[in-house]
Amino acid sequence: MDQIVIRGGKPLNGTIAIGGAKNAALPLMAASLLTDGVLRLSNLPHLADISTMAHLLSDMGVSIAMQGDAPGGGHMGRVFALDASGLSETTAPYDLVRRMRASVLVLGPLVAKHGHARVSLPGGCAIGTRPVDLHLKGLEALGAEIELSEGYVEAKAPNGLVGGHVLFSNVTVGGTENILMAACLAKGETVIGNAAREPEVTDLANCLVAMGAKIEGIGTDTLKVQGSESLHGADYEVVPDRIEMGSYAVAAAVTGGDVVLKGGRADLIEVVIDVLRSAGVGIEEVEDGLRVSRKNGHLKGFDVMTEPYPGFPTDMQAQMMVLASVAQGASMITETIFENRFMHVPELVRMGADINIHGRSAIVRGVQKLSGAQVMATDLRASSSLVLAALVAEGETIINRVYHLDRGYERLEEKLAACGADIKRVRA
Repeated sequence: MDQIVIRGGKPLNGTIAIGGAKNAALPLMAASLLTDGVLRLSNLPHLADISTMAHLLSDMGVSIAMQGDAPGGGHMGRVFALDASGLSETTAPYDLVRRMRASVLVLGPLVAKHGHARVSLPGGCAIGTRPVDLHLKGLEALGAEIELSEGYVEAKAPNGLVGGHVLFSNVTVGGTENILMAACLAKGETVIGNAAREPEVTDLANCLVAMGAKIEGIGTDTLKVQGSESLHGADYEVVPDRIEMGSYAVAAAVTGGDVVLKGGRADLIEVVIDVLRSAGVGIEEVEDGLRVSRKNGHLKGFDVMTEPYPGFPTDMQAQMMVLASVAQGASMITETIFENRFMHVPELVRMGADINIHGRSAIVRGVQKLSGAQVMATDLRASSSLVLAALVAEGETIINRVYHLDRGYERLEEKLAACGADIKRVRA
């Protein structure tokens, strides 16, 4: 099993290219099931989750051709041409769904296009329960018959889905995406209330429009969809990854560096930028992205609470905790999205961080220095927080279970090393 070894204390200076957003790319890939035409997606990141989704779609009979790289070269910006005209299977097996919860996003498109689907329930999750009941209630509101059997969701709509009103009791990104895709082929109008507003949802909606869907209210919490008899193929570029942007911005800040995030977009992380600036981080828009540097040499404590978009993203909570750990004064970080997303705290404490948890809030008192240690990643964003802590810590840090990182950060060691980090991947 691989480990990442980092010797900290080196400021990051240079340019880091921001890849396409994994959380946008996965539903876009699933959207290929809605058409017999070719959906050509560019700026796809080279990540384990993308490979898992490609494997799942391929097993169903979707033809996937890699058609070179977008401008920029290297592994960045891969282009996939997805053709579902020869679909032969409408089952998403447990073996693949358990590896990536986003696999459940094939449910809505399959029922809408083919009238039936059999998708494994995702199972547990390290950062808390993320039930799919909202997905299922939404599909039932569109006329689907849902049955749970032997750990699988059996969904049927032999006469097609019918437009209806779907009001989510809680904001759900995956649920919004599943129902939005299904509604595109339902008969009549569908109204989705309390819809998620994340940029990844907006990206999916824009892609569906490029495929011929009729959607109003994009970017708001109410989406209106006029169902179409069919959708056609399209060419579409995946939006940049806002969490990757935020993570590398924190890396530049905690190490006292100066980094340009190539391809970064301020409009995707406005609330994160506001918090970073309040902590003493300089961020400015430049010609090819965002420039991040530490201002006046000192970081300051801050308070932040995670909320659904446009609030502060839960996927940036662990990274901001590292910044708070080396900032002057005290910070309070409150997690309202997931009930078990402080599992990185014991590992940061092992490195010298002063963190106390009170319910859903963490009180972080800044320390003079962090120290290298052996640590273990528990989930994707916890992994990135340990990398950030290691970059600023004195001595050597060895991070175990780095396969979590490979789900969300493309060529992380290469990007950081190019900016001066002492980082390498080794076989344990």
